[in-house]
Amino acid sequence: MSKKDKKDVHPKAWEGVILMPLGGRSQKPRTTGLTMVIDKGIGLHQLDDLLDIAADYIDVIKLTFGTSAFYDRKLLKEKNEEISDRGIEIMPGGTFLEVAVWQGVVDEYLGRAKDLGFSAIEVSDGTIEIGPKIRADVIKKCLDRGFRVITEVGKKDPKDIVPIALVHQLIAEDIEHGAFKVIIEAREAGRGVGIFDQDGRTRKDEIENIIAGVANPDVLIWEAPLKNQQQDLIMRFGLNVNLGNIAAEEILALEALRQGVRGDTLKKAYLDSGK
Repeated sequence: MSKKDKKDVHPKAWEGVILMPLGGRSQKPRTTGLTMVIDKGIGLHQLDDLLDIAADYIDVIKLTFGTSAFYDRKLLKEKNEEISDRGIEIMPGGTFLEVAVWQGVVDEYLGRAKDLGFSAIEVSDGTIEIGPKIRADVIKKCLDRGFRVITEVGKKDPKDIVPIALVHQLIAEDIEHGAFKVIIEAREAGRGVGIFDQDGRTRKDEIENIIAGVANPDVLIWEAPLKNQQQDLIMRFGLNVNLGNIAAEEILALEALRQGVRGDTLKKAYLDSGK
């Protein structure tokens, strides 16, 4: 099957028979209801299958951590091109950008990222310390080179707690400086960091603390790798909440949660309907 054939639009399997219980799902290209997929090393054949099945429900793919360092250059360019051709942003992990800042090679990093076909850059300081001026300068450099910028707030080590006032400040400044969205850190495990406790349960008070100082919660992407976390955030913000660190095999399961064809959100839709 050619790439052109793969991008052809065909009716969904149950179209005309089943209406989604939770209506109002945003359509691509969308600015809310984003699904950011975490990619720890998906090969080209697996990528083909993934995009054939789920491209309509993926908005960003992140080659997490510094995993893109270990790809053959030609293969990575081919992978990034295929992702971009399906209307999906592709970016390296923020940890890799932190290494570039630490080593003083941000300009070279961005030049190579452009050559490799990345369309977005994640700007974070989850591990190292990056001052506000450097953070703003890096965002500007990314924008000047034509990248979409997605930033992140929060630390990967649970002992390094970021004061809520600083979280609010960083979110506001990043958006003012041109970031598209701001990720709320939860790591790939979703346990013991940010809005989740050691068992992966949602700390709902932390969510409320964060959004209390954010003018528009739609600018946030909540990292939520676990099903209970995704459900809690959908119940709190609605089906078009932005969610990140979604495993490739969980994309359709998440979409079922969003649209009410999975038990818990179906129950909500059913009860809300009054029938």
